[in-house]
Amino acid sequence: MSEIETLKAEIKKLSARATTMKMNLHDLSEELPINWQTIMTVAQETQDAYAALEAARKALKELEAKAA
Repeated sequence: MSEIETLKAEIKKLSARATTMKMNLHDLSEELPINWQTIMTVAQETQDAYAALEAARKALKELEAKAA
């Protein structure tokens, strides 16, 4: 598997994780004020997931530009 294909597979996993975290945050907001203590934790995990996804997408663009 090439480096680009490997990174695309990783992006797919990261995208699924980010979507899951987004839904967790959404579900938490609908349940408020229940579990309000977890807002910061869930929000940080969501931010981390999207940051990792964005970084992987940037790395893919750079790899694709080098391969072109």
